[in-house]
Amino acid sequence: MSRTLQRRENVSGYLFMLPSLIFFVGFIIIPMFMCIGMSFTDANLNAKAATNFVGLTNFINLWQDAKFLDALKNTFLLVVVTVPAVTLFSLWVSSAIYKLHSAALSAFRCIFYLPVVTGSVAVTVVWKWILDNYNGILNSALKSAGIIGKNINWLGTSGITIWCIILIMFTTYVGQPIVLYVSALGNVDQSLVEAAQVDGATNFQVFWRIKWPQMMPTTLYILVITTINTFQCFALIQLLTSGGSGTNTVMYYIYQTAFKLTEQTGHFGYANAMGVTLAIFIAILSAIQFRLGKEK
Repeated sequence: MSRTLQRRENVSGYLFMLPSLIFFVGFIIIPMFMCIGMSFTDANLNAKAATNFVGLTNFINLWQDAKFLDALKNTFLLVVVTVPAVTLFSLWVSSAIYKLHSAALSAFRCIFYLPVVTGSVAVTVVWKWILDNYNGILNSALKSAGIIGKNINWLGTSGITIWCIILIMFTTYVGQPIVLYVSALGNVDQSLVEAAQVDGATNFQVFWRIKWPQMMPTTLYILVITTINTFQCFALIQLLTSGGSGTNTVMYYIYQTAFKLTEQTGHFGYANAMGVTLAIFIAILSAIQFRLGKEK
C-alpha cells in the first residue's frame, strides 16, 4: 500500500507540474535549441529566401563587427560597475536597518522595493523627465544651486549617458537585494554572535567571521541574478536612447540586427549567434561566481 500511495502521490505531483512544465518546454527549452540551431544559418525574415547552413561564419563575423564589440564593451561596463555597486550598497543599507522597529523596517523595505514592482516603462518615463535636456528637474536643480551654468544633455552626450543608465539601473536593482539581505541578517545564528562579542570580537570581526559566511548563499544569488539582469538590459536602452550616445548594448544590438537594421529582412542567424555568445558569457560569469561562493 505504501508503494501504491507513493506512486499516486508522484503522479499527482507531476500532474500539478504539467502546466508549468509545458510552458517551460514550449517557451524556453524549444526556443533555446532553435536559437542555437539558427545561429549556424543565414536565416532571415524573408520567407521566400532559402535558409542555408553557414557553420561558424556568424560567430567569426561577430569578432570583426565593430558595433558588436562596442556593444559588448558597454555591456561589460554596465555589469562591472552595477553588480558590485548594487551588492555593496544593499549590504550596507540592510546592515543599517535590519535591527529597526518592525514598522520602520517595513517602511524602508517598501521604499527601496517600490521601483522593483513598478513597471520598467513607468520608471524610465520618470527618469527621462528628470534627465530632460530642456525641462528636466536635474538641470533645474543644478542650475539653481550654481553647480552648472547651462543645461547638460544627459541623454545625448557620449560618455555621460552610459553613466546615467548605470545610475537608473542601480536605483532599480537595489530593492530586491536589500529585502533578501535583511532576511539573511535576521537568520544569522545569534548565539555565535553573542559568543564572539563576549570573547571581545569587534563589530567588523563579528560581521566578517560570523555573519558574512552565513549570508554567502544570499550573496551568491544576488550576484548571479543581478549579473543576468544587467546583461539582459533592453527596455531601459530602448526607451531612453535607442542605443545612441554610446549606450548600445548586446541585447539592443540583437534587437536591431534581427528586426531593424537590414533591408526589409532581419538577420536572424547573425542575431541568434550574438544571443548564444551572450548566453555563454553569462554562463561563464555565473560559474565563476558559484565557484568563488563555494570557496568562501
